Amino acid sequence: MDWAALMRAGLGHLGLRPAQFWALTPAELWLMLGVDAAAAPMARRRLEELSRAFPDEGAKDGRD
Repeated sequence: MDWAALMRAGLGHLGLRPAQFWALTPAELWLMLGVDAAAAPMARRRLEELSRAFPDEGAKDGRD
């Protein structure tokens, strides 16, 4: 997590006191900042699709 950016947002943008900021969960902070909770994280299937479409050059994990 980019704690410096989150602290700037919480302490600066939202005007929270340090104790208030550190008492929040990341989910609470994101909600207060208006981050869209509907944006789902990438599922494994999509990651695998991207891995096939854009393979790492010279990967040494045994897969070709």
